[in-house]
Amino acid sequence: MSATADKPLKEIPKQYINPLAEKAPTEGPRVNGKNFKIKKDAFRVRSLGVRKLNTWELREKKKLEEEQYKARLRELKQEKEDEKNSKIAEIKRRRELKEEKERYEKMAEKMHRKKVERMRKKEKRNKALRER
Repeated sequence: MSATADKPLKEIPKQYINPLAEKAPTEGPRVNGKNFKIKKDAFRVRSLGVRKLNTWELREKKKLEEEQYKARLRELKQEKEDEKNSKIAEIKRRRELKEEKERYEKMAEKMHRKKVERMRKKEKRNKALRER
C-alpha cells in the first residue's frame, strides 16, 4: 500500500496519476530515462502505523520468561529430590532400628536379660555423648 491507496481519486495529487503532469522544480528528470512512468513514493510500513516490536524488548521478555521457567523447574526438581532423600533416610532409620533389635535379641539368647538392658542403656548414653 502506498500513501495514496486509501484516498479517493479526486484527492490524489496529479503527479501520482498522470505521467505528463508538471513536476516539482527540485525534481529533475529520471536517471534511467523513463519519464513516462508514474511517480511512486517509497513504501514505508511505519507510515501505515505498522510498527515492528523492538528486538531488545522481545529478547528481554523472552529472557525473563525463560528465567522464570528455569526457576520453577529447579524448584520442582529440588522438591522431588528432597522427597526422595527423606524416604531414603526413613528407610535407613528403620533398618538401623531393626538391626539393633536383632542384635539385642541375639545377645539376650547368650546373656541374662538384665545385663542386655544395662548394655542397651550404656550404648544409648555413649551415642548421645558422641553426637554432642
